[in-house]
Amino acid sequence: QVQLVESGGGLVQAGGSLRLSCAASGRTFSNMGWFRQAPGKEREFVAAISWSASTYYTDSVKGRFTISRDNAKNTVYLQMNSLKPEDTGVYYCAHGRDSAPKSRIRDYDFWGQGTQVTVSS
Repeated sequence: QVQLVESGGGLVQAGGSLRLSCAASGRTFSNMGWFRQAPGKEREFVAAISWSASTYYTDSVKGRFTISRDNAKNTVYLQMNSLKPEDTGVYYCAHGRDSAPKSRIRDYDFWGQGTQVTVSS
């Protein structure tokens, strides 16, 4: 069993930055990912990181977002810079079923409760 708790969301103006954190407990030697869900839309992949820190991003956030992890603290981060209104949504941390970074929802077995990110224009 894995428990995930996200924090760091909030309201920011376009062009601003936020840093999300995901504190994990339990079995955590795995790929970790961030997903987001905008109102009325499906949940979508944002970024993932393997235990050995290999990373994988969706195209729309490349160059703006950085995923990282501190294995000693069982924490995963998502640094979000140059935020755009279309980045608005609930951001979810997820625990992967294996070690490789993946983008499909079905490749993740545990999820956090989500943290709201709102980017105003």
